[in-house]
Amino acid sequence: MSDETIHCIKLGREGQKMKRQPYPGELGERIMANVSQEGWKMWLGHQTMLINEYRLSPMDPKARTFLEQEMEKFFFGEGSAPPPDFQPED
Repeated sequence: MSDETIHCIKLGREGQKMKRQPYPGELGERIMANVSQEGWKMWLGHQTMLINEYRLSPMDPKARTFLEQEMEKFFFGEGSAPPPDFQPED
C-alpha cells in the first residue's frame, strides 16, 4: 500500500486515498482513514437518493442529523437502506 492508496472499508480492497477530509469532525476523520475516493463517491450517490426520496432539505438540522446517521451506517454499520418503497431505475 502506497501513501496514495488506502484499504477501503466499504469496498474491501485497496483504493485511491482522498486528498482531504470529506466531512467535519470525528466521523470525517474516520472516513478519511478508512474510505477510498470510490467508496466516498458511492456514498454521495446514496445520499442523493436519500435526499430525493425522503425530500430532505440539507439546510434542516434534522435532515443533516439523519444523513449523518445514515453515513455512519453506510460505512461502519449494517449499511444504509433505501426507503421501503424505493424503485431504482434500470
